Amino acid sequence: MALTASCPSCGAPVVFKSAGSILAVCEYCQSTLVRHDTALEDIGKMAALAEDRSPLQLGAEGSYQGVHFALIGRIQIKYSQGYWNEWHLLFDDMRTGWLSEAGGEYVLTFARQVQEALPQFAELKIGQRFVLASQPWTVSNIENAECVAGQGELPFKVGAGYPVAAVDLRNGANFATLDYSETPPLLFVGEPVALASLKMSKLREGMPIPAHTVAAQVFRCPGCGAPMQARSREILAVGCASCGAVVDTADQNYKLLSKALGTRDEKYAPRLALGSKGTLEGKPVEVIGFLVKESRVDGVAYAWREYLLAGDSAETHGTYRWLTEYDGHWNIADVLSNPPAGSGAMELADVNFSGQRFRHYSTAQSAEVIQVAGEFTWRVRCGETNRVVDYVAPPLLLSRESTDNDLNWSLGTYVAPEVIGEAFKLPGRMIAPVGIFANQPNPWAETHRRVCSLFWKLALVAVVLQVFFGLLGSGKVLLRQEFTLSPQMAEESVVTREFEVRDRPRKLTVRNSTSLDNNWIGLDLLLVNKASGQAWPAARELAYYYGNDGGESWSEGNRTDEVVFLDIPPGTYFLTVDPDIAPEKPVPVRDVIEVSSGGAGWSNFVMVMLFLVFFPVFTRLRFAAFEARRWAESDHAPLASGDSSDGDD
Repeated sequence: MALTASCPSCGAPVVFKSAGSILAVCEYCQSTLVRHDTALEDIGKMAALAEDRSPLQLGAEGSYQGVHFALIGRIQIKYSQGYWNEWHLLFDDMRTGWLSEAGGEYVLTFARQVQEALPQFAELKIGQRFVLASQPWTVSNIENAECVAGQGELPFKVGAGYPVAAVDLRNGANFATLDYSETPPLLFVGEPVALASLKMSKLREGMPIPAHTVAAQVFRCPGCGAPMQARSREILAVGCASCGAVVDTADQNYKLLSKALGTRDEKYAPRLALGSKGTLEGKPVEVIGFLVKESRVDGVAYAWREYLLAGDSAETHGTYRWLTEYDGHWNIADVLSNPPAGSGAMELADVNFSGQRFRHYSTAQSAEVIQVAGEFTWRVRCGETNRVVDYVAPPLLLSRESTDNDLNWSLGTYVAPEVIGEAFKLPGRMIAPVGIFANQPNPWAETHRRVCSLFWKLALVAVVLQVFFGLLGSGKVLLRQEFTLSPQMAEESVVTREFEVRDRPRKLTVRNSTSLDNNWIGLDLLLVNKASGQAWPAARELAYYYGNDGGESWSEGNRTDEVVFLDIPPGTYFLTVDPDIAPEKPVPVRDVIEVSSGGAGWSNFVMVMLFLVFFPVFTRLRFAAFEARRWAESDHAPLASGDSSDGDD
């Protein structure tokens, strides 16, 4: 139930809509009023709010998960990158919550009571992981900030200069804040939200109060006097294209954030000029910022260009994207509001994000901003550094950028320079890419996939045909006869019964199955056409030995053998066999001769399969060569033969 009291300073009515509110700022005289049951204590004037261009205001209403709420209070906090707002919400079910607003992003959280002790502020570091409220969390931001002013109803006393030590935690789509401005610290858990999803009404635009807006700023560089501008309310820093100085646009005196670092600032010209307009992915954009970052690995400097793009239509106004370029390789990148779960736990381990596995590619221990021009949504400085870790799943590039108090993730998509040239109407003016980039798509990947797909289809056809012809012309036994071959038959030939080959030329297979026992036998075979006398000879030698050596059994050779006669014309045939029995063991040998016709041959099938397999092997080798060149530039480059760490003694 709402409580209404009179302001002890001006007598105006002050309404406490939430039973949990203990502080209110009189909207008429700006007195800070502390609630003591039904009485109000005036503890002084509240400092004026800094104009932060927020679309929200007290009294604005919205809906979250089907429950209506209203904005009843506000804390404005100053931190290293500007200001952020904490809006106090009152829901129709009498719950209270907080809507954090910073840099155009919104996070809605609720107070959460936990049994375990919260970690100490001084113990926390960026990327650190721990379990809290039965969930794993990663520290994504650490801020030592201070309160600028308050407005409306608040659940605690607050005033200008009030210290705010806060730590942001991430867990996939979940978000949490540890507030160390209270003792014991407080935990708030929630999630990032899109302002449109809250169905907000009664916003500042078009309202009679307070409708102060900030127009585009035009000013001169305090370093060299060159004209500069900040075209939108989100721009917090502008880099001078003439001298490299960076200016704080939120400071009324346009304070220098950093001066030019020297001649190296001017050695990189942007591929896309500031003010260039184009269309990316069907949406108009404008290049408003340009910076160059550099990292050094083993004494070698690697520099890349980054371009800040602003939406250039009513639909995309206030949205920002990035274009990055290194040696002619381009990526479109977006900052992730929902970073990978478990981010920062094991830097060199693979990262799973959005159903894909990203492999660790490289780590830049110190990526330094060496050149700045144009407008930016944060207070960028020449000389500032961060740590950059890249993970790849071509054509995607997942980047983790961190400082001592901040952690951000972005997702880039590789685009061909021709696409950028067409988007910004610069045909033929884009430089050709040099080498292979981390997330550059492998041009052989699709070819290899198509070739493998075709291979399996053709291989299946070959197997089906082999089976079909094998069944169609399945072997038919024409003769099966048993003989006993003895040493006394050395001058004699064994003649088989006659058998008939019908209809058409056939393939005949002659199989000898013997009873060899640690000996050998030679067989001279002759296939004879009874009518014409035409003959087809074949000489075979069979051997089979076995034994036991040191308790282990062994054997070699074979008791059976096959010989194939091809294209044998129709007719009546018989076989003659001249045996040659081993003289060192002159014992009779039993031999079963079996002649069969038909049966699909395997030689043609094997040749076809070898021909087919050549193509996927070739494309696979080309694919692997491209990947080897890609990873040669990574932190996981394969060792060359001369890179072994073993030295000569």
